[in-house]
Amino acid sequence: MSTYIKFLSSNYIKSIIYVFTVMFCLVIILNILSEIEFFKDNNVNSLIPVYLAFLNSFDLIFEMFPFIFLIATQVFFVNLFKDNQINIFKYSGLKNSKILMILGILTLFIGILIITLFYSFSSNFKNLYLEYKNKFTNDNKYLAVITNNGLWIKDIVNQNTLIVNASKINQNFLKNVNINEFDENYNLIKIITSQNANINSNNWILYDANIVENNSTRKVDKLILYSNFNFEQINNLFSNLSSLSIIELFELRKNYKKINYSTTEIDIQLQKLLSYPIYFTLMTILSGIIMFNVKQFKSISLKIVIGLLFCVVIYYLNNLSQVLGNTEKISLTLSVWMTLVVIMILNSIFLININEK
Repeated sequence: MSTYIKFLSSNYIKSIIYVFTVMFCLVIILNILSEIEFFKDNNVNSLIPVYLAFLNSFDLIFEMFPFIFLIATQVFFVNLFKDNQINIFKYSGLKNSKILMILGILTLFIGILIITLFYSFSSNFKNLYLEYKNKFTNDNKYLAVITNNGLWIKDIVNQNTLIVNASKINQNFLKNVNINEFDENYNLIKIITSQNANINSNNWILYDANIVENNSTRKVDKLILYSNFNFEQINNLFSNLSSLSIIELFELRKNYKKINYSTTEIDIQLQKLLSYPIYFTLMTILSGIIMFNVKQFKSISLKIVIGLLFCVVIYYLNNLSQVLGNTEKISLTLSVWMTLVVIMILNSIFLININEK
């Protein structure tokens, strides 16, 4: 490996570590404050908010990686511009485009490592965070999961426990519903079965319901059953996909398809993960282009502020495209890649004269 490649790579990695460390510390501090606010009415050990803040910080910092790379690249170039180090490379025949190519390739490699290694840790920590924190929430007695056997719901109504199983979800309807109701001591009270249950509201409507109770069976054309769940709440329960590894996302997607449940959010999550190394690379190149175009500015703060402005614009553009994708206003693929295409076009335009900067 050439000496200049080693020099550029080591300094770039140092910049990433520096920015990552600063951002991670800030995230933990903000998380601790948030957890303290959450536990203000609970008598818990003072280390619990710190522990939960630490677990949750990995997921938050993962979402910030595109901007960590952008800022780290700015820090790298700020150091490179000191004492006109950049001119030494230019006089040695190293073009600006070559420097950006080195940083881009290195970022792509680091991005793949982040997706394969860091994301696995992040999802596991997020899962631990949600499981532990759920013990302190008011609705920890409720549960909804999707398995190979369909949708399962544990609900508590009037001190009785309802175990609900449905084979499919079709819009606001559960199909092939089986409900077992138990008392406080888990003695079976009754079994309710129905082919269709409207769960649009918390008052479920079960059509042609069969009720087995006290060793007798009766049929009801329309049965109203109260539940703490409705269709919207069930959707929200499955919206936090960051606690699942890539393998678990594929497994959940398969289970969703079996019960006819929408896989849109999972598909978006998988495509986001697939696109992230490219996203990091494009952000690195964009940041480098910005720095080459503003290197004549003496104020380091001004250079960083310009980069942060681009961060804000890209962040909101990315959020807008994801919202449009989740609501199916635009295609799934377009919602994930639209921001990347915009950055790619900007990079292509400004790269034309980059060697003259």
